[in-house]
Amino acid sequence: MAQSDPAEPEGRSVRGLLDEVLALRHDIITDGEKLLTGFGSADLSDAAIGNLAHYLALRHHDVRPLQRQLMWRGLSSIGRLEGRVLPAIDAVIGALASLAGEASPFSSPTEAEFFAGDERLGLASDLLFGQRPEGRRTRIMVTMPSEAAADPAFILDLARRGMDIARINCAHDDPEDWQAIASHVRAAEVKLGRRLAVLMDIAGPKIRTEAVITPEKTRLQVGDRLRLVAQGQPRVDELARFGAAVSLPEMVNRLSVGDRVRYDDGKLEGVVETVSGGEAVVRVTVTKTGGAKLKPEKGLNLPDTALGLSPLTSKDESDLATVIGHADMIDYSFVSRADDIDILEAALARHGLADKPLGLVAKIEIPEAVKNLPAMIARAADRRPFGVMIARGDLAAEIGFERLAEMQEEILWICEAASVPAIWATQVLEDLVTTGVPSRGEMTDAAMASRAECVMLNKGPAVGTAIELLDRLLSRMDDHQYKKTPMLRALKSW
Repeated sequence: MAQSDPAEPEGRSVRGLLDEVLALRHDIITDGEKLLTGFGSADLSDAAIGNLAHYLALRHHDVRPLQRQLMWRGLSSIGRLEGRVLPAIDAVIGALASLAGEASPFSSPTEAEFFAGDERLGLASDLLFGQRPEGRRTRIMVTMPSEAAADPAFILDLARRGMDIARINCAHDDPEDWQAIASHVRAAEVKLGRRLAVLMDIAGPKIRTEAVITPEKTRLQVGDRLRLVAQGQPRVDELARFGAAVSLPEMVNRLSVGDRVRYDDGKLEGVVETVSGGEAVVRVTVTKTGGAKLKPEKGLNLPDTALGLSPLTSKDESDLATVIGHADMIDYSFVSRADDIDILEAALARHGLADKPLGLVAKIEIPEAVKNLPAMIARAADRRPFGVMIARGDLAAEIGFERLAEMQEEILWICEAASVPAIWATQVLEDLVTTGVPSRGEMTDAAMASRAECVMLNKGPAVGTAIELLDRLLSRMDDHQYKKTPMLRALKSW
C-alpha cells in the first residue's frame, strides 16, 4: 500500500517531485526528437547523438530548484549526467517512486546501461587517438617546431618523455618538412613499440598581418590608429602612423565602421573608424600594459564581421595531397557549420579517401562554431573518427576573454554528451614551455585540462620538461577527477 506523503514545510512533497521529474523526462524525449529532426535524423538509433539531443533538451530547462530539492533528500542532483541523460533521470525516478511507496513507470538502468556513455567516449578516444597510455586517460599532443624536420632524435626524446600525438601546423614550413617530421614520428613509434599519432592542422583562411610599417621602437597605444590595406604595401601618414598589409585582402572590404578588430590573440583591440578604397583605419581602444608591438605574421580576429568564407582554401586543398599520406588525423580550422563538414568530406572523396579511417578534428575558434557545434557533431557522426579542439587562443580573441572559461566548459559538456573526444589547446603550461618555470595559474589550468581527452602543448625550448610534468600531473588528476565528478580517493595530507 502506498504511504501518504504530506506536503513538507521545507520543500515539495516526494510525490510532487516525482511528477516534476516525470514531466521533465517527457519534455526531454519530445524536444529531443525535434532536435534530431533539425540535425537531419528523425530517430534515436545512434546512442551518442540521441543522448546529445536529450542533453540539449534538458539544458533548455532551468532545473536548479529541482536539483536543490533532490540534493537534500540524498538523491542525485543530476548535475553530472552529460553522458547518461535518460539513465540518470530514470534512476532518480526509481528512487523517488520508492520513497513515495510506488512502482516506477520506467525500469531502473543497470550499471552497464548507466555508464554506457563513459564507455562510448573511451572507445571513441581510442579510435581517434590510439590506445590510451598506461597510467593516464588524457593524451598529450605537442606542436612540432620547424627544426624537428631535421632532428629525429628530438622527436624520439619527446615520445620517451610522454608525448602521444605530434601536431604539424601546415600554416608553416612546406610539404617536405611535414613529410620528414611524420617519418621521424613513425621511426620513434617503431623504436618505442607503441603507437604515436600524427595530427596535421590545415591552415584555413587564417587572417594575419603581413608587411608592416611602424615608427622605430614604438608600440601601439590606446588612441593610436592603424591602417590595414587590402593590396600592395602598407602606408602611413599623420592620421595613422602604423600600417599593415593582410593575408586575406577581402577582409578589409568587408569591414564596417564600428566593427572590432583584435590583434595577436587579443593583445590589442581597436574599432574601425573608416573604410574606403581598399583601406580600413582602426583606432586602438585596448592594449596590454606597455602597448602592443606591430609585427608580421600575427593573427587578426574580427568578432563583428561576417566574412562568409569557406574554411577550406585552395592551399588546404593542395596540402591535402600530402596530409592524407602521412596524417592519422586532420585538424580542420575555422569550421563553423554542419555544411563545412561536407566540404571537407567532398575534398577527401576527390582524393579517393572517402572510406579511409582518417580522423577529423573540428577546431572550435569562432562564435558560429560554438553555436553550431551540436549540428556539426551530428553531421560528422559515423563518417570517421571525430573529435573537437577547443582553440582557446582564437576563441578568446573572438568572444572575449571574459567569456572564454564559460564557453570552454560548455564545449566540454556538449562533447561528453555526444561521446566526442575533446582537445584542450592553446597556452597550456606556456611559461614552463618557454622559460622552464611554470606559473601558479597555468598549473591549475593544466590540472583542469585533465577533463579533456587530450591536452596540447605548444613548441618551446622546455617542452620536454613540460611533457614530463604534464604526464605526472594528468596521472595524479585521474585519481581525483573524471569530467565533473570528483573521485574521492583516500587522502593522506591530514
